[in-house]
Amino acid sequence: MAIELSAGLIQLEQDAWAEIQAGQLTVKTAAAVQAAVTAHAKNTGESRYEVEMALKKRVRNPAPAEQ
Repeated sequence: MAIELSAGLIQLEQDAWAEIQAGQLTVKTAAAVQAAVTAHAKNTGESRYEVEMALKKRVRNPAPAEQ
């Protein structure tokens, strides 16, 4: 079963990824992503690790239709 990711969660990771690529990731941005991933996992009953992996895959290596 695929993990459902909210638009807000995807946007947070996109912001973090942009900062990482620019070499300017802030603690505030990283903490916001981690808090959102943890909350999402808790609310859905899914593994935090699995949610984070799905999120990173979606943002960093999107399928051609998702770009």
